Amino acid sequence: MLEAISSTAISAGHAASRATEAQAVSPAATAPVQAGDDVGFESVMKQVTTDAIGTLKAGEAASISAMQGKESTRKVVEALMSAEQALQTAVAVRDKVVQAYQEVVRMSI
Repeated sequence: MLEAISSTAISAGHAASRATEAQAVSPAATAPVQAGDDVGFESVMKQVTTDAIGTLKAGEAASISAMQGKESTRKVVEALMSAEQALQTAVAVRDKVVQAYQEVVRMSI
């Protein structure tokens, strides 16, 4: 029984990972840039942050629904795996930004 549950969780995690990768390329990312569009570092970071927060909220909502008996285990695992991946991505981006800032601070003028 435990082996069946763990294999289901693993395959659900892989499915969530593939779904997240498929969603990573949004239509906005593939659309041509129009004149006057605000495509700067700030707008990209805002969009990534907003998406990550939405994913985390969806994972939390799925967990609450599961506790109430309204959501299947598979959907909860998929939502939580997606939320975990979004959180890991946000932490990695934060670490790179801090590292770049520290490198700039150490530069001599």
